[in-house]
Amino acid sequence: MKIEMKNVSKKFDGNYILKNVNLIFEEGHIYGFIGRNGSGKSVLLKILCGFYTPSEGEIYVDGKNVSKDMEFLPDTRVLIEKPTFLPDISGFENLKVLASIHSKIDEKRIREVLEWVCLSKEDQEKKFHKYSLGMKQKLGIAQVLMEDPKVMIFDEPLNGIEDETALKIRKIFMEEKKKGKIILIASHIKEDIYDLADILFKVDEGQVKLYQKETKE
Repeated sequence: MKIEMKNVSKKFDGNYILKNVNLIFEEGHIYGFIGRNGSGKSVLLKILCGFYTPSEGEIYVDGKNVSKDMEFLPDTRVLIEKPTFLPDISGFENLKVLASIHSKIDEKRIREVLEWVCLSKEDQEKKFHKYSLGMKQKLGIAQVLMEDPKVMIFDEPLNGIEDETALKIRKIFMEEKKKGKIILIASHIKEDIYDLADILFKVDEGQVKLYQKETKE
């Protein structure tokens, strides 16, 4: 799979949030986006997903125009901004509800992925409204991973997650990359994704520019 953004701009109320973005995403890579809160990172990801339509420009997947030939980016799962689930059922039950839409996975797979992100059996059975910020993030990450999609998009995924689990999740992302996935991760904290991303971009004042990593001697 190959995803291309060609001359993509987005404006709200006449003001450009993103301006003339040209990017290519290919299989087997992790792409990182850094920038302050409000810089346009989330808008960029929402455009890619199909949640927003570009004001200008187009997005192609393997040569097909996303806005004309399909409604959303195919075989994609996302975690953008705050994870929101049904508040009065457990984390596990929430993922069961989502899994029932496509019926691609069973309960065993859901449990497996929840364990990957360090949600204990006790936590899995808690109602979502009792979850801490970190637990909500873990559930959101599990939701992205569980059906093994080709494209994974994460917005501030490590927010509120303890260091030990964050390290484990980074390793999971690396393993997914080896499977040929396209992984996009945005964060306002450079250190969260600096070593993880193969290619790093800086988002600032509507511009998306390549961030040159320091070379290690």
